[in-house]
Amino acid sequence: MPIEIRSSFAFRAHEPTDVLLQFEAADIPEQKILHHRVNLSDAIHRASVPAQDDIGERIWIRAEGEFAVDYSATVQPQRLLAQLGDLDRLPPHKLPGDAVQYLFDSRYVAADKFQSFVEAEFGTLSGGERVVAMRDWIADNFTYQAGTSDATTGAADTFIQRCGICRDFAHVMIALARASVIPARYVACYAPGVEPPDFHAVAEVFLQDPTTPGGGAWHIVDATGMADPVQTVKIGVGRDAADVSFLTSFGATEFLRSRVCVKVVDE
Repeated sequence: MPIEIRSSFAFRAHEPTDVLLQFEAADIPEQKILHHRVNLSDAIHRASVPAQDDIGERIWIRAEGEFAVDYSATVQPQRLLAQLGDLDRLPPHKLPGDAVQYLFDSRYVAADKFQSFVEAEFGTLSGGERVVAMRDWIADNFTYQAGTSDATTGAADTFIQRCGICRDFAHVMIALARASVIPARYVACYAPGVEPPDFHAVAEVFLQDPTTPGGGAWHIVDATGMADPVQTVKIGVGRDAADVSFLTSFGATEFLRSRVCVKVVDE
């Protein structure tokens, strides 16, 4: 079924400031954009550029004063799903070059710190079976709780605190996968059923592609349990949240408001 998306947010810049935005559903083969509309406040200048891995677009703006974004879209997800637990891990020497970067540590994900833990906790499992076990371990041991993390919180902090929001759950899932030598990346997305309604974040892991002998593919993993991969609409991907924030300001700005509504359209 199609997914209807409405999102809006606003910020204020007290002097001319460069801001990078990424909030639109990505126009990619696994999801079809049926309708979209974007209204932006006037800016000093504006330019669209491809986002990471050519998934979605980013919008550069230079703004002063209050700037508002109003976005709506109807999107039909059409990705093929596999039974995650049945998928094999690809050995490192068979990984495509563009997946290798997602084995490295990044700003919020110091995966090397988790290597001894994943070996002790999940060492008898491999591939998708290990990914499922790690996802379920996070779901069983972490509490979804707003206000317990901020823009400086990384995977190691969340692992100690055992609580956070979707961003934090995704970072821990990515850390455990990378520590298992499984490429993992951060996905900003829209999904119905997210509570409270907001921009959402999940992880993706690179495992066997069951449709292509010897090939690999990205598979969505949500340790919060709120996003169904069948109904998830991707905005963009990155090494962690720093790469794919819906708003990145290169100067002082004041965030004013945000609202997100995502629902399934009855056909």
